[in-house]
Amino acid sequence: MKKLLLSLVALAFAATLTAQELPPREEILEVTCRVNDYLMTKKYPDPTAVMPYYSRKKVYESNIWTRAVYYEGLMALHAIHPDNRYYDYAMRWAEFHKWGMRRDDTTTRNADNYCCSQTYIDLYRLTPRPEMLTKTIALCNMLVNTPQVEDWTWIDAIQMGMPVLAKLAAETGDERYIEKGHQMYLWARNTLAGGLYNQKEGLWWRDASFVPPYKEPNGEDCYWSRGNGWVVAALVRVLDELPASHPYRALYIEDLKTMCKALKACQRPDGYWNVSLHDATNYGGKEVTGTSLFIYGMAWGIRQGILDRDEYLPIVAKAWNAMATEAVHEDGFLGYVQGTGKEPKDGQPVTYDSKPDFEDYGTGCFLLAGTEIYKL
Repeated sequence: MKKLLLSLVALAFAATLTAQELPPREEILEVTCRVNDYLMTKKYPDPTAVMPYYSRKKVYESNIWTRAVYYEGLMALHAIHPDNRYYDYAMRWAEFHKWGMRRDDTTTRNADNYCCSQTYIDLYRLTPRPEMLTKTIALCNMLVNTPQVEDWTWIDAIQMGMPVLAKLAAETGDERYIEKGHQMYLWARNTLAGGLYNQKEGLWWRDASFVPPYKEPNGEDCYWSRGNGWVVAALVRVLDELPASHPYRALYIEDLKTMCKALKACQRPDGYWNVSLHDATNYGGKEVTGTSLFIYGMAWGIRQGILDRDEYLPIVAKAWNAMATEAVHEDGFLGYVQGTGKEPKDGQPVTYDSKPDFEDYGTGCFLLAGTEIYKL
C-alpha cells in the first residue's frame, strides 16, 4: 500500500512538472498559426467584409476595436513567422479603410475607434508611405492639442489608445504623444472615481460603476479578468516603445509587476483565470481572453528580466498548456472565449463550444500570448 501511494505521488509530481514546462517551440507556433488560420482563412477570408454581431443581429465595420485587437495579434505573429499571407491580409484591410478610424472620423476621442492605428503604424514600419499615417497623426495631434485628459473612462480604453500614442512617439520622435498618453493614463489610474487602480490589491476596477461600494456576490471587490488583461497588455505595448532611459518606464514597470503578483495569487489550479478574479462563484470557469493577456504580460516580463523566471515561468506554462490543449479545437476554433461586455455576467455562457458575439478579439489575445510564449 505504501509503495502504491508513493507511486501515485510520483505520477502526480510528474504531471505537475509537465504542466509547468513549455512544449517545443514548433508546437507553440503550430497551435498559434492554427488558431489564426481558422479566423483568417475559414471565418473571414475577406478582411474588408462587415462583421456580424450575433446577439444584436447587426453588422459593424471591420476596423472596430474587436478586429483591431485581432490585427495586434496578427502583426505579432508576423514578427516571429513572417508569412506573406499575414502581411497581405493586414494590408488589404488597412487600405480598404483608407488608413482611417472607425467611420473615418479623425475627431473621435473614443479609443475603441482609433485602436486600429496600432496596426497602421506596424505596417508603416514595414513599408513606409506617408499616407499610411496621415489620419493617425491628425487624430493624435487633435488629442495633444486639446486639454482634455478624461477620455479613458473604462480600462479597456487604455489598451486601445495608449499604445497608439506611444508607437507614434517612437516613430516620429515627438515626445508630446507620450506625454499626452501618460496624463490620460494617470487620470484613469489616480483620479477617476478616486482612481480605478487599487494599488493595495494590485488590480483595476473596470470603470467608475464598479468601484466600492459595488461588490461581487461573495462580498469582494469586482475585478474583471479581461479588463485587467487590457491594462497588462497596454503596459507591455507601451514599454516596448519607450527608450530604456525614459522617466515613465519606472511607473509602468512597477504597475506591471504589482499586477502580475496579484494575478499570480488568483490563478485557477487548472491554469486559467476566472472572469471574476476575486469571486470564483460569479460565472466561474475557464476563460481564454483574460488568461491570454496575462500570459502575454508575464511572458514579456520574464523575457525582459522584469519578472523572476523561476517564479513566473511555471504560471505561464501551466496557463498556456491548458489553453493550447483544452480550448483550441482541431480546426483552430477557440473555445472558452467570453463575449463582449464589461463584467463577469456579460458574454455568457463561456464553454468549449460557445460562440462569442465577435470571434476576432479572442483570437488576437491568443496570438499575443502565443508569440510571447514562442519567444521564451
